[in-house]
Amino acid sequence: MFLASSSSGKGLTAKTDVSRPSALPSANLIPRANNTALGGNNQPSAEQSSREFLTATEEEWNRKIDVELEALLDGMVDLVGLASIGDKDKFRIAQEAFQAQSRAESMVRAANSLLSITHSMKLLLLLSDEAQITTRRDDEIKVVQEEKNAARAQVAALLDELIRGGR
Repeated sequence: MFLASSSSGKGLTAKTDVSRPSALPSANLIPRANNTALGGNNQPSAEQSSREFLTATEEEWNRKIDVELEALLDGMVDLVGLASIGDKDKFRIAQEAFQAQSRAESMVRAANSLLSITHSMKLLLLLSDEAQITTRRDDEIKVVQEEKNAARAQVAALLDELIRGGR
């Protein structure tokens, strides 16, 4: 910690790199009625089955994708509309250039959002594909059991050979 004089020169103010703890927001485990305003109502509850939860989650993802695709489509339509050829003064040209630039920026945001959504969906697929994990585990169990049976047969053959050789 070090001290520095204030701009008025009347006193010293303490400057430090120590974090100042503040109150953290408290968790509320009871679902609220206005949950749909916060981005969806797909919070799992005791009454909601797994299939219903997954359906609600799928609908939410589809809604997000539809919103971003609509933004891209509207932006493209507006850009084509702005690209009209005709007699234009400098003010009209500058105005259309500004509109095209702002529309292009919103299209870039929508494209980035779609990219983020696809990345999230890929991660969900990779990390929660239980059917594939179960299939791989079952295949591995079969291979290990076959190896175990082959090793048993080999050990039995070797034991038979040892027993016969000893007679």
